[in-house]
Amino acid sequence: MSDIAVRRAEPGPPARELADWLISHGQHWVTLAQVSELLTLPPEQVPPIMARLRRNGKVFSPLRGAYVPIPPEYRSWRAVPASHFIDPLMAHLGHSYYVGLLSAAEIHGAAHQRPQIFQVVTTGRLRDRGFGRVKIEFVSDARSDKHPVMRVNTPTGTMNVSTPEVTLLDLVASPPHGGGLSNVATVAGELLQEGRLDARALADAASTYPISVIQRTGWLLDEVAAVTDTDIDTEALAALARRRVEPTPLSASGKRAGPIDERWNVRLNTTVEPDL
Repeated sequence: MSDIAVRRAEPGPPARELADWLISHGQHWVTLAQVSELLTLPPEQVPPIMARLRRNGKVFSPLRGAYVPIPPEYRSWRAVPASHFIDPLMAHLGHSYYVGLLSAAEIHGAAHQRPQIFQVVTTGRLRDRGFGRVKIEFVSDARSDKHPVMRVNTPTGTMNVSTPEVTLLDLVASPPHGGGLSNVATVAGELLQEGRLDARALADAASTYPISVIQRTGWLLDEVAAVTDTDIDTEALAALARRRVEPTPLSASGKRAGPIDERWNVRLNTTVEPDL
């Protein structure tokens, strides 16, 4: 039974006060059908009401037929931060997901610069969405539902976030989503400095990634550990990496030339300069 149905014994709010009523009752996502029930109106009368509330900056609609009430402190945005509604949004779309890449790195205390886009990794193929200053980038990964996640509290509930280990592996797997390989190295160093990486959990998570990603991750960790004077046991990663015979280029898009790191069998075809 929905929260709206449970509360239906209470008198419904006037339509103009709907947003504040929802917020005060802890309802941060509502469908057209729920609004119809709450206001005791036919469904066809709901869209004009919600359109007026949208024009007044009191709600916004991330999907057709779904609405998010906007607290007063965010009404100048005409939206709310993505973390406030990503969980019900993805449930409504029917796709598994986690907040990942630089957005997850920030949550884990390792974003060197605040990400301008909220990055979500999902098994689905979804178009990016923008609501004023709130931008969501969907990154499709058919194996993402196999990766470990954690539930993190938000101001309106909870959401899935990649573990620190998966966050690093995803960034290594797709440096363009992490601001380039040097920035990925910076994130790796900050995760090490914050003590957020567990060697065993990293090796377990790495088993769901291509060996080339494991090789690059191990090499980066050894490099940034030396720079930051930190330590992590990468031997379990190295054991996985030894399954590949051919050298892996450090930059997948770079030339197949350069010296080879013997431990990781990585061809050093680019320069990595972390900001640490």
